[in-house]
Amino acid sequence: MTGFFGIIVVVLVFIALAKLVRIVPQGYEWTVQRWGKYTHTLTPGFHLLVPIVQSVGHKINMMEQVLDVPSQEVITKDNAVVRVDGVVFYQVLDAAKAAYEVSNLEQASLALVMTNIRTVLGSMDLDESLSKRDEINAKLLAVVDEATHPWGVKVTRIEIKDISPPRDLIESMARQMKAEREKRANVLEAEGFRQAAILKADGEKQAAILEAEGEKEAAFREAEARERLAEAEAKATTMVSDAIAGGDINAINYFVANKYVEALKEMAHSPNQKMLILPFEATGILGSLAGIAEIAKGAFDKSDAKAPPPPPRPTGPVIR
Repeated sequence: MTGFFGIIVVVLVFIALAKLVRIVPQGYEWTVQRWGKYTHTLTPGFHLLVPIVQSVGHKINMMEQVLDVPSQEVITKDNAVVRVDGVVFYQVLDAAKAAYEVSNLEQASLALVMTNIRTVLGSMDLDESLSKRDEINAKLLAVVDEATHPWGVKVTRIEIKDISPPRDLIESMARQMKAEREKRANVLEAEGFRQAAILKADGEKQAAILEAEGEKEAAFREAEARERLAEAEAKATTMVSDAIAGGDINAINYFVANKYVEALKEMAHSPNQKMLILPFEATGILGSLAGIAEIAKGAFDKSDAKAPPPPPRPTGPVIR
């Protein structure tokens, strides 16, 4: 009997020591209760508790935790049904509030997040819910963090993982996107044709301006040439008139022969003429040409008469 009682005493002492000495691991906090009432919180490390009087109430994880939000169907503002799931990151800042202000922290947080997902997406149409995911996350974070603050919890991040519309709605969106791309392509093509037409018209305008300037310059040159030709003909006519007034019959022959030659040139250049018929005698033309020769000879004789006489040759004996 003595041995049996000794074993019982050893067991009781061991249990008392186990209740007396408490070691809280890093990343956790334990709440302490005295006769069932919360008194204080144990931080990580070595602690001593009075057995039977004091006990550990809740072991709270103080590290940041991840809560998976299950998939659920949500009706958007434009009555489109989408399936949404997400993930929540939260951290307990006050172990006592997390232990005694809410019965089940994870379940309460999960229900709060799912309810607010339906609320936020229900206030947006389908296009906004698909394109403004950052805005949805920000709204959810603000609402859920404010709601969980009395529980001693800090919600650090909420992310919508996936928003899946029904298959028929996806096909309709694909057709709409294809039509929109074709519309943009047609608009760009029409804009290209418009720019090409504008550039072509501008080029034709510049070409017409340059052509008009060229024609203007050519007309000016032609008029200047005709003016000089007229001046030359007037000067030649004046010279012939002066020669005729001086009694030089060869000048008349030259004038008539020149007109004959010009008339023959025009007849020869005509595209409709295959044969030339001379309505005058060839001797007349030869006589005119002879007159031309006489005029040229007379001109050379006058130039020789105006030249100074050569120096006289010596007549005396030449001394060698």
